[in-house]
Amino acid sequence: MSGVKELAYVVYEVGDLADWEHFGVELLGMQLGERGADRFTLRLDEKAHRWIVTRGPAEDLVTSGYEVEGDGELDALVEKLRAAGLQVDEGDAALAADRRVERIFATTDPMGNRVELVTGLADADTPFASASLLGEFVTGAGGAGHQVLLAHGVSREEYLGFYQGLLGFRISDIIVEELSPGIVADLIFLHCNGRHHSVAFGDMPSPKRTHHFMVEVTDIRDVGLAYDRCMDAGQPFEMTLGMHPNDQMFSFYVHTPSGFAVEYGWGGLVIDDATWQVRTLDRLHSWGHRPPGVVAELLAAAPSPLHSTEPSPLDSTEGEER
Repeated sequence: MSGVKELAYVVYEVGDLADWEHFGVELLGMQLGERGADRFTLRLDEKAHRWIVTRGPAEDLVTSGYEVEGDGELDALVEKLRAAGLQVDEGDAALAADRRVERIFATTDPMGNRVELVTGLADADTPFASASLLGEFVTGAGGAGHQVLLAHGVSREEYLGFYQGLLGFRISDIIVEELSPGIVADLIFLHCNGRHHSVAFGDMPSPKRTHHFMVEVTDIRDVGLAYDRCMDAGQPFEMTLGMHPNDQMFSFYVHTPSGFAVEYGWGGLVIDDATWQVRTLDRLHSWGHRPPGVVAELLAAAPSPLHSTEPSPLDSTEGEER
């Protein structure tokens, strides 16, 4: 396989570790991996971790770890990156041990995001177990999930040159939607395995490096249960339940304690590269995915049947015998 095979893990730097642990374990249903003084890890499957959460001021994504098939493929990829003029540094034994991988190299994408290229992400010492899930998280050949990154003015040619031209991602599709007059959402979605996309890019107005990370579950009931847990906990939502037209994911979006979002979904499309055709779509959502503020306004404006002044057919007693 040429290039990366999956999004293996992410590293976030956050201010409040306790809030983040509660968010990941109690609300999303992940399993706590290892906990230290200034960090902890979260598991989604048999791997040692998929999220590494460290203490720091960024409140954002700081590293994306992409796994490569083996040593030969990793060496070839590193050589390709260096030939393109990029600085690629080999990680030492301490970094490899921290990431629980066999080998590791680090470089930087055109937006300034740290990208780690690794082999051999280790399994945990114990089986995965969630206290909340009825099913499981969807990982395996599709990797940990997907993330949407902010382009921040970097041209599509530049970041595609890195992710498609060097790392070996393939374009899944493009969505261009005019959200309001003069405001256009323009996103491109890339895959490196059967998952519809492992990374996507959009130049949206946000100070963050990442817009969201998506986790997928095997049981649709777990989407509803997680939605209720987040609602009961007062965790702010970015979007209500809905579905995308491209990857067909049924999902909701909830804010992390750091302000960016997690998409929690079910039913994502699996791509067959032999038959897949790239399309440009004109909408981000098939239905739903409403901002909670819009929903609240609609509910406030709608007449309530409980307070209707119209007579109900049940109230009529004309012609009836008592």
